[in-house]
Amino acid sequence: MKKVLGILAGMLMLTSVFANGKKEDAGSLVVYGSCEEEYLSAVCAKFEQTTGIKTSYQRLSTGEVLTKIAEENGNPSGDVWFGGTTDPYNEAAAKGLLLAYNAKNSSHIIAPQFKDKDNQWFGIYRGILGFFWNKDEIKRLGIEPPKDWDDLLKPEYKGLISFANPNTAGTGKLIVNTMVQMKGRKAAMEYFKALDKNIAQYTKSGSGPSKLVPTGEVVIGIGFLHDVVYQILDNGYDNLGMTAPASGTSYEIGATAIFKGTKNLNNAYKFIEFALSPDCVNIAQDNGSYQFLVLDNAKPVQAAVDAGLDKIETIKYDFDDAKAHTSEYVEEFFNSIAADDRVKTK
Repeated sequence: MKKVLGILAGMLMLTSVFANGKKEDAGSLVVYGSCEEEYLSAVCAKFEQTTGIKTSYQRLSTGEVLTKIAEENGNPSGDVWFGGTTDPYNEAAAKGLLLAYNAKNSSHIIAPQFKDKDNQWFGIYRGILGFFWNKDEIKRLGIEPPKDWDDLLKPEYKGLISFANPNTAGTGKLIVNTMVQMKGRKAAMEYFKALDKNIAQYTKSGSGPSKLVPTGEVVIGIGFLHDVVYQILDNGYDNLGMTAPASGTSYEIGATAIFKGTKNLNNAYKFIEFALSPDCVNIAQDNGSYQFLVLDNAKPVQAAVDAGLDKIETIKYDFDDAKAHTSEYVEEFFNSIAADDRVKTK
């Protein structure tokens, strides 16, 4: 019921904001959110309650936001972006679509890699990329769960795996970049060509596989492990197993940013300061989001610690390379799997 009310509230606010085909004047704020709906709704409600600024939101995948603001080209219908992995943020920054802002509260970010060096985006949380599977289906099929990236190429996994479409989801872009950085560009594309034979579905959003695996619609997912924690704790799916790849993995930085050309600039500044405050990030774990927080004055996320996610070692992810080359890597990814003409997206 809480989620339904949040969705309805968001729809009603959007209807008000876009009435007569235009945004309301100063005093309002439009948030494009790429985190999960429950957290997004809570953030926008808290910001409106705290500031008195009328705040609406729309939940879009990071790829959808990137496409939308690129088409609007400096005249955005939204004001700020909240949540979702930073590879699409970096693409937006490279295209000149984000506004630099020297946020006061960014002083609480725990390490330099958790914000853009030009202040075009700021990190709010960190999520670990890994594998997860339906334990009942794994047992029924008589197969072992994957332990490392190359395990996913095993012929017994044909048609069993899902991960996010790199065109629509930042999670998919992160997976592409991770393989490029771990294997090298050419070897990564050969890997994806081979892996495609085992893919049942490329989902629209990064959390999509974590929703398909518990019900057995697919058997193995690649995505963020905090989404698995959510399915276990909040939805009661105790049939899920998960692991980090043995040879290494990467992490997302969930971010926030201002769109260049925003009509509500002062309100956008206020939102960024709010997004980098405990008032915002501490409510994540009360609303189904169990990522690690990257602010030094935030409350530890106990569910993530209990799940052992704090013990996982990650590679040194090259954000500069991702910022410069994600678009071409994604294009090459699709070229590599193009020979397989099965329809697997959703």
